[in-house]
This record gives sequence, C-alpha cells and structure tokens, in this order.
Amino acid sequence: MQISNPMIMGVLNITPDSFSDGGKHLKADAAIKQAQLMVSQGADIIDIGGESTRPGAQAVSVDDELNRVIPVIEALSGVIDTPISIDTSKPEVMVQAVNAGASLINDVSALQTDGALQMAASLSVDVCLMHMQGSPRTMQNNPVYADVIDDIKHFFTQRIEACINAGINEDKILLDPGFGFGKALEHNLEILKRLAEFKSFGLPVLAGISRKSMIGTLLNNRNVEGRVVGSVTAAIIAVQNGADIVRVHDVLETKDALMILQSVTGD
Repeated sequence: MQISNPMIMGVLNITPDSFSDGGKHLKADAAIKQAQLMVSQGADIIDIGGESTRPGAQAVSVDDELNRVIPVIEALSGVIDTPISIDTSKPEVMVQAVNAGASLINDVSALQTDGALQMAASLSVDVCLMHMQGSPRTMQNNPVYADVIDDIKHFFTQRIEACINAGINEDKILLDPGFGFGKALEHNLEILKRLAEFKSFGLPVLAGISRKSMIGTLLNNRNVEGRVVGSVTAAIIAVQNGADIVRVHDVLETKDALMILQSVTGD
C-alpha cells in the first residue's frame, strides 16, 4: 500500500461485546449508517470486525462472524468508494469478505491461524500484520518482554519472511505493533515513544490506540466515553513518530487534529 499522507482508519465493530462500541452497530442498517458517517467525517479506510478482540473476549464461530460482516461489506461496497478492511483471523471470513468488497485484511494474529497465510496470498490484497503476545483470552496476564521494541521487530521480521515465502508481495504488507495486545502500560508507552523504529522495515505502520485501557489508565481510570481527547492526542503523537495510519473510533476529532498538525508542519 502506497501512503503519501497519514490516513484515518475508522473502526466499525459489528459485535455485542467490543469494549467501546459493542452492540451499537449489530444491525446492518445501523452499521452502514455509521460507516457512511465516518466517511463523511474524513475516514480513509473503514475497518469492519465481527469478533471482539478485547482482553478476555470469547471466541466467535465462523458462521456468526460471516453473518455479521458480509451483509455490511456487500452493502457498503455499493455505496462508498472508501476502501474497506476486514478485521479477522479466519481464512473463511477473509475470502468471503474480499469477495464482498474488502481490499485489506487486518489480522491481529498476523496470519498465523491455520490456512490464513495461504488464503491471504491467494487473494492478492493488502495485509496488516499485528503483534500480539498470547491470545485475546490471555494476553494481559502478566506480559513480559526483554525489550518490547526489539521483540516486536524480531516478530515482524519472521512474519514478513513468512508472507513473502507464501507469495505475498512485500509492498502489500503493513505493520501494527499492537498497542494493548499483550502489553502493560509501560510497554505501550515505550512503543508510542519509539514508534519510528518500526519504519526500518520500509513498510507502512498502523497505530491503534483509540480509547484503549492505556488511555483510561493515564487519565486516572477514565471510562471509555471520556477517552476521546486522550485518544486523539495519542494518535497525533503516533503520526509525529511515524504512523502512516491511525485506527480510531473518533474520526471527526482525529481528522480535525491532523488538519491542524499538517497546517503547522506543511506535510
């Protein structure tokens, strides 16, 4: 994926249990309306997910995930020109989502699920590889790193090689260090501070910090709805430190902040 200016990925969770917007867009009409709103607010990509990956989240069957996301992707691909991303680790969901109109696979498991690597290669779409220590069910149980940046870079090196060996062109790969996925607060802050070090791969970097627990913790245990300003601030820091894409719930507010940043920097 070629990216010249920082892009905003709008989050659309079609789930009953996502930590921020769970249950809000379960009906297809509500999901489509929310996606159109985010596009009008400045979203460059709509990221659609049918399975929550919050800490402790329960697994979802293939059929349930398909029933949640495919009707929305099919409907959206006919009414918006904005690229659609499918947030999934399941090969069966990947192929049906791409056939329905998705052009990016955003996988928290970095294509490590059985068959996912081969499926992604066969579909010839962009893929985002995210780092996660453990699984969504266990990832926050005392995560430990020798050096969080070096450990993630080592993981990326292995996964990039696996993708290339499977037939995925390197220019189709994006990297996401996985804020909050098997990381304690100090790990998340270190990643945000040193985000530019992931640019050494020469690939686009995605940062997904929006409304996460690290923001709530830093704001004295603020609830999810009260994390907007903190999330936008973190997104701007991420862009200043090298992020090419920021994955956010609050598109308009992030777009406004990016416009001010770009006016000052001239980028």
